[in-house]
Amino acid sequence: MRRSILNDPDELIPQALEGLALTHPTMLALNAEHRFLTRAEPARDKVGLVSGGGSGHEPLHAGFVGPGMLDVAVAGAVFASPTALQVLEATKAADSGRGVVQIVKNYTGDVLNFRIAGEITGDDALDTEIVLVDDDLATDTGDEDGPGRRGTAATVIVEKVCGAAAEEGASLAEVAAIGRRAAASARTMSLALSAGTHPGDEQPQFTLGDDEVELGVGIHGERAAQRVPFTDADGLTDLLVDPLLDELELGRGQEVVAIVNGLGSTYPLELNLVARALHHRLDGAGLTISRSLVGPYVTSLDMHGVSITLMPLDDELRRLWDAPVRTPALTW
Repeated sequence: MRRSILNDPDELIPQALEGLALTHPTMLALNAEHRFLTRAEPARDKVGLVSGGGSGHEPLHAGFVGPGMLDVAVAGAVFASPTALQVLEATKAADSGRGVVQIVKNYTGDVLNFRIAGEITGDDALDTEIVLVDDDLATDTGDEDGPGRRGTAATVIVEKVCGAAAEEGASLAEVAAIGRRAAASARTMSLALSAGTHPGDEQPQFTLGDDEVELGVGIHGERAAQRVPFTDADGLTDLLVDPLLDELELGRGQEVVAIVNGLGSTYPLELNLVARALHHRLDGAGLTISRSLVGPYVTSLDMHGVSITLMPLDDELRRLWDAPVRTPALTW
């Protein structure tokens, strides 16, 4: 049985949001009624950015509220979308008069509720644009009638470059366009050595043998289509990098931004081994990791696993990535 640090499971999310806001009082303010966090000092005269989704992926999204990234992050229950009413109120809170970009991971509930909220705000003369993040290569089936690729760690990149563009004074259409361009060119692959466990549950979402790896797992603990043999850190990295390089068709000399993302219970030492292998592998392919993050940024509760996200960089995306940011989970 896995034990969790919690009081009442039904109060886990609001109490955690309160704790985050209390920890960063100069950066964050809590709307307890609708369960979203805003900047402590709202931005003025810029395009607003709102994102959110189910909880259990922290620091995504609440950890990225602040100058240079989001204006508002709205939280659903664990692995469950926030309601359309929550999203509606969060979108209104993000608006400073120049419209709001909603950054949405591609999951049915999130897409539906953000879309409903956007339609309602349109009735109130609040302009909104949706940027859909769908980077998970493991769910790229090519079926145009299917749900499409899931949204995973590329969300951090999209929130960062959109946030920088908005701070520069870009228009609603321009911020949405840069977000869509980043989302379209980023891809992610994930693997798990063990699944996460919902707070209050006794059993993990799935079990693996000591000699097995779940390849292509989702951030909600979704089972993957492949279960492959366990191997060392370099070998595990290859399992993620090979399909990414095949998909992105990067030419020699190309620069990329890379995220080596821990899925919850992966140690920094393990992530650094993956980062090392990734650098050597891309260097051997004539590619340069010119910007990178290594750490837990989009988690899946206590899943023991890792994802790698790659996105080609051009001058504009590099400038927006390098622009100042000050949030609880990302600052430079």
